[in-house]
Amino acid sequence: MKSLLFLVLISVCWAEPPRPGNSSLEHERIVHIQENGPRLLVVAEQAKIFSHRGGNVTLPCKFYHEHTSAAGSGTHKIRVKWTKLTYDYLKEVDVFVAMGHHRKSYGSYQGRVSLRESSENDASLVITDIMLEDYGRYKCEVIEGLEDDTAVVTLNLEGVVFPYSPRLGRYNLNFHEAQRACAEQDSVIASFDQLYDAWRSGLDWCNAGWLSDGSVQYPITKPREPCGGKDTVPGVRNYGFWDKDKSRYDVFCFTSNFNGRFYYLIHPTKLTYDEAVQACLKDGSQIAKVGQIFAAWKLLGYDRCDAGWLADGSVRYPISRPRKRCSPSEAAVRFVGFPDKKHKLYGVYCFRAYN
Repeated sequence: MKSLLFLVLISVCWAEPPRPGNSSLEHERIVHIQENGPRLLVVAEQAKIFSHRGGNVTLPCKFYHEHTSAAGSGTHKIRVKWTKLTYDYLKEVDVFVAMGHHRKSYGSYQGRVSLRESSENDASLVITDIMLEDYGRYKCEVIEGLEDDTAVVTLNLEGVVFPYSPRLGRYNLNFHEAQRACAEQDSVIASFDQLYDAWRSGLDWCNAGWLSDGSVQYPITKPREPCGGKDTVPGVRNYGFWDKDKSRYDVFCFTSNFNGRFYYLIHPTKLTYDEAVQACLKDGSQIAKVGQIFAAWKLLGYDRCDAGWLADGSVRYPISRPRKRCSPSEAAVRFVGFPDKKHKLYGVYCFRAYN
């Protein structure tokens, strides 16, 4: 009996394998692997795009398949997603999503963004009526089935960086107060890249100020003892990152061009602050903000030697052509100070917005 069982087992082990003609079983065992198939590629023709506040801009982005000339495979719907990156790339802010006929924009971008779609593979983002807050890095992500790829485009704005401290004096702003201070002066808190560009253009300021990433820095073009030492090299000095609630510094603000008219109001007499505010209103304008005098000076070449009130209670005047008695050594927005609003008399700078 044991011998018979052994022979049966042997016969099973030596059973003839399936013949090639058994196609149904053969097809069940075949696995198709396409190692060199189409791979989705997303590219930006330009890494940096330049524009200005109030303008329109297109952030370029196109997608391809590496081994085909077609825009898509046709088997999956294409999903395009645009996000804005934070300075450390750890967080993304939703801007725009498109899939088929569905479109959705987010936050302050609502009503201002769309896809250009000049061709089947065009995922470029159009932004209209650009705001100061739009400055930064944007990520274009294209998804098709299990494939996806991304490209990053930087939107730079033409503008000017200026240091700002309030009436209370030097080093009196925490980070959140610094943000509000810039907003009140028609600007936003500057980024490191914007401060660095301003330093390369000659900005020299010894007071440390907040930047948009929460760091505290200041630009030095002329090394000297009170500003890091006279033997140090020029550069942007970095204090590092500080507590946004408890630490107090000045701030660097960024502003761009404006849709309006900045001007010195011709008036028969000098004015107190309250009289200056009313004089601008009577002229169909508002008293100008600090960001507006810097933008007029830097971007429009505005030049006037008359000191005038501004909205924050400071008195300043813009000099684009240095000359005797009017900033003889350099072009600058000269700062007189924060005079007594009730008793000191000056001219006034006004701003009239265009509709």
